[in-house]
Amino acid sequence: MAVLNVHGRSISCKAILFDKDGTLLDFLQLWGPWAESMLSQLKVWMKEHGVSFTVKLEHVLGTLHDSEGRINGYDVQGPLAIATVDECNGWLAGQLYAGGTPWNEAITTIRQFSSAAMKSVRERKSAEPLPGLLDLLQRCKEAGLSLAVVTSDSTAAAEAHLEWMGIRSFFTSIVGCDRVTRGKPDGESFLLACRELSVEAHEAVVIGDSNGDMQMGRHAGSAFTVGYCPQLNQGSYLHEADAVIRHYDEVGIGLKEERE
Repeated sequence: MAVLNVHGRSISCKAILFDKDGTLLDFLQLWGPWAESMLSQLKVWMKEHGVSFTVKLEHVLGTLHDSEGRINGYDVQGPLAIATVDECNGWLAGQLYAGGTPWNEAITTIRQFSSAAMKSVRERKSAEPLPGLLDLLQRCKEAGLSLAVVTSDSTAAAEAHLEWMGIRSFFTSIVGCDRVTRGKPDGESFLLACRELSVEAHEAVVIGDSNGDMQMGRHAGSAFTVGYCPQLNQGSYLHEADAVIRHYDEVGIGLKEERE
């Protein structure tokens, strides 16, 4: 049994379950190019067919843009940040359907766009561990903590991204959206990861960058929920977190002393 120390609070636990995008790696570095590709392909298609988005561009996926239209941020509570790729594709297909395209053609077109965008992501392999993460993972390993990744991405994609970052070996369980019936914020993913780590729900801590991660942990009965938000004066959206950190050096790890 290890002890996590976060902002003066000590939590006994045997495992930590991490979200992936925005928690282990820079979200925009990986998914920004995908979103730009999707929006670019959509704009061309819509121009050719004489239709337009039903909402403002920044509300299509929940993206922020600079003066030249490039994505430079995202809504942490928007579809790009929280939804699965399939959910995003369904929402985007709805934009085409609203413009008069039959649904079967709309979803087929969006899937083709997404396939092209994902090919670019795989070629780039733009995924790097967030500051302080490698040190935290090593400290977890030394303390004997079991680790898992619970993500709204597919399991195969999560495996690939962890390999790109060179951290796959730290994690015993990888639970993607394709391995459960109900994804976040439902607790099903959390409980599956706990079973694979051979720990009880109350022995595991959740670390994630969305309130959906916090809700998942609460629904499943986790020991503690930690919200990760590196931006100063932000993080209020993580209102169901037991604690919010800006950097991984704010998490201390020690071994629990056993009484004789």
